[in-house]
Amino acid sequence: MTKVLVLYYSSYGHIEQMADAVAEGARATGAEVDIRRVPETAPDAVVKAAHFKTDTAHPEIEGIEALRNYDAIVIGAPTRFGRMPAQMAAFLDQAGGLWKSGALIGKGGAAFTSTASQHGGQETTLFSILTNLLHHGMTIVGLDYGFQAQMG
Repeated sequence: MTKVLVLYYSSYGHIEQMADAVAEGARATGAEVDIRRVPETAPDAVVKAAHFKTDTAHPEIEGIEALRNYDAIVIGAPTRFGRMPAQMAAFLDQAGGLWKSGALIGKGGAAFTSTASQHGGQETTLFSILTNLLHHGMTIVGLDYGFQAQMG
């Protein structure tokens, strides 16, 4: 059975909801799916003042080495000025050992994001995530323009 990781960061719960939907879709294909979040790196005062959502049903990932255990990894993160947020970048920046050993070569990879506006930088955020996956030799999987259900 294919083992899929849906790994996300969410400040306000939007990406968390999307992670649940991605996991539901992967499970519908028969995959075994784990949902994990990356650690919060913002200071507690910022988290409180900005009213971040801090209650979640998903545990934090058990460290970067956990990525080895999956056949596919789907990463979700909100847009921060057209790129992934620092929390996700800080987690992925620890993956040098995985890169050096080739641990993720040939595994499936995908990404999802959300923004507060139509032109909020979704495409460049996705590229900032996908670039990491490509550097690890992962095979990028996604919905192409021919998938008409995304037009509604």
